[in-house]
Amino acid sequence: MPAATIRAAEAHLPAMADRLHRFSVEEYHSMIESGILADDRKVELLEGLVVEKMGQNPPHSSALRKLLRLLNRILPSEYVVSPQLPITLATSEPEPDIAIVLGPDERYDERHPVPGEVAVVIEIADESLIRARRDKAKLYAGSKIPEYCIVNLAAAVVEVYSKPTAGREPRYKTIQSYARQEPVPLTLAGKTVAKISFREILT
Repeated sequence: MPAATIRAAEAHLPAMADRLHRFSVEEYHSMIESGILADDRKVELLEGLVVEKMGQNPPHSSALRKLLRLLNRILPSEYVVSPQLPITLATSEPEPDIAIVLGPDERYDERHPVPGEVAVVIEIADESLIRARRDKAKLYAGSKIPEYCIVNLAAAVVEVYSKPTAGREPRYKTIQSYARQEPVPLTLAGKTVAKISFREILT
């Protein structure tokens, strides 16, 4: 069959994305509760799709441990650090490396944090950098998460995304990169509460 004929036939086929089943957050929870998704699952719900989470190499794990220790030391008492745990959005339930959420911990005994309770989301990225910059940034901006940080291990910089806009093409209006030696402001509820040094984390 000529290539032109094949291309013409393909043009009438539905796009693969149109043939995917998208789950609601409630359906996703039901799959977890019924055991369809095991407790030790390594997946997350992104825009209705159950997506396999990226694995962690030693630099990623090391950076996560160091960052958790740092944040727990400087974070104001009204906030808590939520490491690699779900946050519930409209059509997604991602499990970011770190979410800084309103406390106390008991607030989430029966549910996960929702956007209005999430102050900052942090993803540590190396092989997952494309997903972090494209998919996760769009997801968090659309949910109006005030600030999103990517700890970019490959380039040894911290990328800070702020001023989210929703709508048809969600995005963050402001993106700023900080090199290893530059202090990164930690902004909670519109106020800079500390400046974080990533010198030891970005080794």
